[in-house]
Amino acid sequence: MPQESAAPTGCLDSRRLPQLLLLVFFFCMKIFTGKLLLGITPLVLVGCAAMGPPRPPSLELPKPPADLRAARKGDKVVLTWSVPTLTTDHQTARSLGATRICRGSEPVLKECGTPVGEAAPGAHTSSSLPEPERASRPLPHGPGSKASTKQKVAASYTDNLFSGSVRAETFGFASYAVEVLNANGRGAGVSNSVRVPLARTLPAAADFSARVTGQGVVLSWGAAPVSAQPLVTPQDRTGESPAPTQAAAPARTAASYLYRVYRRIEGGKANLVGEVPVVGETNLSLTDSSIEWEQTYYYHVEAVTVLAGDDAADHKKIEIEGDDSAEVKVFAHDVFPPAVPAELQAVFSGPGQSPAIDLVWAPVADLDLAGYNVYRHEAGSAAVKLNRDPVKTPAYRDGKVAAGKSYSYAVSAVDVRGNESAPSEEAGERVP
Repeated sequence: MPQESAAPTGCLDSRRLPQLLLLVFFFCMKIFTGKLLLGITPLVLVGCAAMGPPRPPSLELPKPPADLRAARKGDKVVLTWSVPTLTTDHQTARSLGATRICRGSEPVLKECGTPVGEAAPGAHTSSSLPEPERASRPLPHGPGSKASTKQKVAASYTDNLFSGSVRAETFGFASYAVEVLNANGRGAGVSNSVRVPLARTLPAAADFSARVTGQGVVLSWGAAPVSAQPLVTPQDRTGESPAPTQAAAPARTAASYLYRVYRRIEGGKANLVGEVPVVGETNLSLTDSSIEWEQTYYYHVEAVTVLAGDDAADHKKIEIEGDDSAEVKVFAHDVFPPAVPAELQAVFSGPGQSPAIDLVWAPVADLDLAGYNVYRHEAGSAAVKLNRDPVKTPAYRDGKVAAGKSYSYAVSAVDVRGNESAPSEEAGERVP
């Protein structure tokens, strides 16, 4: 039998080629798959690290304000607070609803109960931003935003303190809080509480008027009579609904009352001129002597109730502003002469000097005094002014005298606007 010849060394057997190609294919696929797994693994690990339990949807509950403030004037209480920009889960507050106005008897309100009022969304708001900026620039949100504390939007509400069962003569305090709701009418609780005293205030001054005099502007008004009845606590009234008051009210204490007069110039801020206590008189007045002539002023008067220190928790006096009077306008036109000089004396100079008569008198204290005029006359003749310019001091020497004659003198005062007083009483002297 013939033997098969062996394949030459270094040559590839064609019968094994398909098996070799299949091995090469699987080897290449193994390398590619390994690289693919190495590339995908970090992405899978990163995705797994970011995953966690699903978060529940936000309830959109506005965060309760923490800066509620209250200011009382008369029977009105003005509440102001910052409009929430975040929800309780630190999301941006997108849909705010109405704000409940809460009032109660507790020193600190824990819940609103029956609200005494409601502020509509966006009502009575203001911002620290100028109007164009406020309309074009969104407000920053979040505790990390530095500007979020500087560009707050404020809301306000005015409440009638003595509505419902609250009595003006009741001693104590009313507490206020607000609760901001979302668009679904749900809230996260009330804001911080603020307290307002309940003592009565006098009504606005009646018949307030002003008139200009030489001493200044005299302001007059009518005060309401003050009842001698002291303030009473709710415990003093039986069978009535208790008004908001402090939990442990001190003993009853009467209040005192006064009026404050304020003055301003055109476009200026009102400044305090003085105070007038109410001690039984109903017709009160005050003279403003600090005016400048030829100036226009605007005046108003404000009633103030003062509670003694024992009425407050910190033992300090409490002042409650009442309503303002109508404002009156006054033009301080100076047509008023200075006071008439007094105590004029005339004395002839002693021998050894040039003949002269020395005059002295009491000085005039008017602030706008420019000086004095000196007049002289002889018997049967008209008085003649001796000085050309106003005499600056209350003394004058008349050196134009003749021996053997008698002279009579009078002095007047003149102000910087040329208003001259009546002449003083005459003083006479004879030249030896």
